[in-house]
Amino acid sequence: MNKYLKQYKWENIKAMMRNNKADPKECHDSFKDRLVLITGATSGIGYVTAREYAKYGSNLLVINRNEEKSQNLCTEIQNEFGVTCNYEIADFSHLSDIHKVKDKIRESDLEIDVFIHNAGVYNTKKKFTDDDIEEVFQVDYLGAFILTYGLKEKLKAQGKARIIFVNSEGHRFAILGIHLDDLKWDHHRYTGLKSYGSAKTAQLLSMIKFKEYFKHSGVTINAMHPGDVKTNMGENNGRSYRWFKHKFINRKARSPEISAKALYYLGVSNDLDGVTGRFFNLTTEEDPAPPALDEEMAQKLWEKSIELGGLE
Repeated sequence: MNKYLKQYKWENIKAMMRNNKADPKECHDSFKDRLVLITGATSGIGYVTAREYAKYGSNLLVINRNEEKSQNLCTEIQNEFGVTCNYEIADFSHLSDIHKVKDKIRESDLEIDVFIHNAGVYNTKKKFTDDDIEEVFQVDYLGAFILTYGLKEKLKAQGKARIIFVNSEGHRFAILGIHLDDLKWDHHRYTGLKSYGSAKTAQLLSMIKFKEYFKHSGVTINAMHPGDVKTNMGENNGRSYRWFKHKFINRKARSPEISAKALYYLGVSNDLDGVTGRFFNLTTEEDPAPPALDEEMAQKLWEKSIELGGLE
């Protein structure tokens, strides 16, 4: 029997279902002249979150893959809110792009107050990047790992910052854990739900190690499920999936505005001072699934991620 199966608790599943329908706690404190870094900010959750922070006076640095959309976003935000908005271009399906932007930010004199990892993709069919890594794992997990790992000393030296992973209750689809010895899915059946769940579980496992590194530094790292909201996630898939998404998923989905409010609360509220290594459904803390709490696997994943990411 898989070692995780006996660790599951029905009350955690019930809590998830209950919290999915709840409204997030809100914070309306000013964040004027503070710098917020957001990946994947030209649409969906990233877009409304960028606007939410700008509304309260934050300056923005956004990392996106499309330059025209990034220019339009920054022009919109600067004109509407009178804050500074700059952008960097990086396609997370290319490790070289991730390293380039990581090095540029690390060598800058920027002081990051909130770092929101939002970029992601959902594939129903197995696909590999030019780096020969399964795309969902690279975009949803490894990109965020490389950026956080590469900037960890800079953030620690600042003495204060909040890192937030836009994670998912979908991590629970990796019921039996991640297959670190089969990341290409050669020996396990690939599905969109399982690959997505594995990438999000990996993100939560990395949080265990980052929490240790940032201990007593003033830097916190947390993860959140952004709610069942309507975004363009998965629109890259085939006609059948898009039909199902529009016909069933989107009909019950809520506005991504609730995600933005939750991300603002988690990034700014004094209630979160010193709170680190936690998983939230919007703003309600939950216990992650057992595979996301495996400290031994977290160490193995850490070492594998450094190898895959070409990090020292």
